[in-house]
Amino acid sequence: MELAGCFTAIVTPFREGRVDFTALGTLLDEQLAAGIDGIVPVGTTGESPTLDFSEHKKVVEFVAERVAGQCKIIAGTGGNATREAIYLTQHAASVGVDATLQVTPYYNKPMPEGLYRHFATVADEGGLPIVIYNVPGRTSREVDIPTIARLAEHPGVVAVKEAGGSVERVSAILDACDIAVLSGDDSLTLPMMVVGAVGVISVASNVLPGAMCSLVHAALDGRWAEAQELHRKLYPLFRDLFVETNPIPVKAGLAMLGKIEEEYRLPLTAIADGSRDVLRASMAAAGLDLG
Repeated sequence: MELAGCFTAIVTPFREGRVDFTALGTLLDEQLAAGIDGIVPVGTTGESPTLDFSEHKKVVEFVAERVAGQCKIIAGTGGNATREAIYLTQHAASVGVDATLQVTPYYNKPMPEGLYRHFATVADEGGLPIVIYNVPGRTSREVDIPTIARLAEHPGVVAVKEAGGSVERVSAILDACDIAVLSGDDSLTLPMMVVGAVGVISVASNVLPGAMCSLVHAALDGRWAEAQELHRKLYPLFRDLFVETNPIPVKAGLAMLGKIEEEYRLPLTAIADGSRDVLRASMAAAGLDLG
């Protein structure tokens, strides 16, 4: 399976404590209209840690039905227990998604052999291709390059979402093996693509899907000056969407645009007033109409 382009790590809207499927449907329709290459539901940006299994499965089912082959779907089905990841992956396979995003098991801090066996077992038993999600800032464990190289030999392991904050990691991965690399950081999308990444799983494309698609496809097509111009314009927004813990700012931004209710689940709380002002300014500078 080839995964390249701009994939939106879609938020999970809430209303009065429940998943707001009406708002989610509208967001998905807007993503498709903007030409997005793929949707990634129930990842970190989708507040997967606060969804119960029933909600998790319903969101994946809803996205699969709403998108219905119009773009790729990479469902977040990872966990720190291999059996849990397999269970969620098998469900995603049953509703017709294309691949799954498998976060590095967190908290229990497996050794490299444990990481290899975890990802390989999910790829063997889950029924879908997997994207390894390296995000040591969230999980406290990095997937080392030799382990990625071993996993790249598995036919069910198709890509790495690289969110370790290092462009050099992309070069190291591609030097060690042949696997698709997707940026996990909006601000590093362009520099990572310069050295060989093939796209991004994006937070910013929740609010600017068209612009992010333009940046990624300019880079894929080798139109580097155009991509650089878009990067410079959007960089303040890339930065300020992380002024507080993701997905707090992006949900606040979508609420400013009138697209969702600004509602989170504990332990996440509303964005601070000062951070809100910073975010509003960068959104306006990026050309978003805040009314």
